[in-house]
Amino acid sequence: MAAPAPSLPVTTDRLTLRRYLETDLDDLHRLHGHPDVARYMYWEPWSRGRAMEGLGRRMQQSAIAHEGDVLDLAVVRTADGVFLGEVHLQNVSEQHRRAEIGFALHSANHGHGYAREAATAMMRLAFETFGFRRVIGRCDADNAASAGLMERLGMRREAHEVESEFVKGVWTSEYEYAMLAGEWASLAST
Repeated sequence: MAAPAPSLPVTTDRLTLRRYLETDLDDLHRLHGHPDVARYMYWEPWSRGRAMEGLGRRMQQSAIAHEGDVLDLAVVRTADGVFLGEVHLQNVSEQHRRAEIGFALHSANHGHGYAREAATAMMRLAFETFGFRRVIGRCDADNAASAGLMERLGMRREAHEVESEFVKGVWTSEYEYAMLAGEWASLAST
């Protein structure tokens, strides 16, 4: 699949989704170093060194034309430039035109609709710019906020995998959500 590089930044009513900059290091560290954000991730809270590595990878990303390619975009509030979090899209199957969406917002930014607005913009990129046929999202079954967001996006819960992942010394359960391009087109036209 020859996916084009997206035209960035992407703007919504209140947000700007843009590539990462060197100046985002402190914000990225605060985001992924926070225990509330790391709680449902596969990793512990990031050190500053880990944040530097993560920022370096994010700054090198461009298109997601090939399986395994990732695009992480910083989510900033347009009105004042405040960093709110990030959205993530990974090409998980070139052959099947399937991507996976992810998102992380600092808990101080929850409850304002920012995650939904940013994730909707990333879904639009996935289907309308990159041409994916299917977008999935996964979350820990205890992560009610992420599960609720995917449901508000119009994604369908397709699986509940019980104790399927051994994370941080504990067997965890996972939900998988999905949406097809045709379903996105129907939602986008309403």
